[in-house]
Amino acid sequence: MTPDGARRPHAARRTDGTAPGASGTGSDMWSLRRTDGSIATGWFLLPLRLFLGVTFVFAGLQKLANPDFFRSSSPVSIHAQLVGATHTSPIGSLLGHLTGAASVIGALIAVAEVAIGVGALFGLLTRVAAVGGMLVSFSLFLAISYHSRPYFTGSDIVFLFAWTPFVLAGAAGAPALDTWLAGRPAPRGTPAEGAPEGAVSRGAVIGIVAAGSAVLIGAAAGLGRAVGSSTRNAATTTTVPPTTTTTVASPTTTVAGATTTTAPLPKGTSIGSASQVPVGGSAAFNDPTTGDPSLVIQQTADDYKAFDAICPHAGCTVAYQSSAGVIACPCHGSEFNPKTGAVIQGPATSGLTPIKVIKGSNGDLYVV
Repeated sequence: MTPDGARRPHAARRTDGTAPGASGTGSDMWSLRRTDGSIATGWFLLPLRLFLGVTFVFAGLQKLANPDFFRSSSPVSIHAQLVGATHTSPIGSLLGHLTGAASVIGALIAVAEVAIGVGALFGLLTRVAAVGGMLVSFSLFLAISYHSRPYFTGSDIVFLFAWTPFVLAGAAGAPALDTWLAGRPAPRGTPAEGAPEGAVSRGAVIGIVAAGSAVLIGAAAGLGRAVGSSTRNAATTTTVPPTTTTTVASPTTTVAGATTTTAPLPKGTSIGSASQVPVGGSAAFNDPTTGDPSLVIQQTADDYKAFDAICPHAGCTVAYQSSAGVIACPCHGSEFNPKTGAVIQGPATSGLTPIKVIKGSNGDLYVV
């Protein structure tokens, strides 16, 4: 049997409504050391929690504020990333069915990232936010960075494990709304409507934070579209409209009784007029053989080089940067030679797949 005197300290430590092992009431959550001289675990995890919160909020707002993220013709769009992921991801067959709803999926990811980040920053529903962070990170790992080599060059797997301490411990006694709410005195009764006072307060706090997050999301989306419409990148890649497969006939022209035979058209599929590829610039098209997003570049007059635009590192769609004279991946920074497609700078370990294009006598470009 335990003497009454030994039980009283245990009871005393619970009279403030704080669970065993917690740092104390909401009023003293800002104190680094507790009354027994120890430091709550959450203080050691606080830098990581704040980093994850800021990163996820920034990632979500960046997507919402970037009109190109939702524009399927852009190489940095969620649509282009999903198309690329169908070729590189272990769940590519599933992602292929989602490309038609790419904009909706992109919006859901962005809003989820903001909600998760806000939860981590304020320490509100910390465990729920951490589970959400793990799910988003794991999804991005499977879709985008699964083939990163070495594996630690892909950030998604690092974020996946960085969330685990908060799934296990929550705010863990550090300054947070969860800590404050847990440290409030337990209600002695119920209000007239029958809801516990603590539950009403928690719901109100969640509502206020959710409303503020919604305003932040709306402001970011509106500002991004307003700014984006007036500052579109002057080097935006043009898109060559697809045309039908041509025949290999040899057209003839009669001039003053003489018959002149023009050069036969290439044996291939026309991807559009060569005039739509500016000298020193590029244009996007879909490879008629694979359907992949592709890129044709004309660095010097009548010298056309084309490549499959899916980055072999993680499946993002690359774009030609005329100012730098390289083909670059917008996701992880890989760079490729615009003449050969070879890797200039990683993390990609292999080059872009070349596509042979020829300019026909009618002025069109043909994939042969």
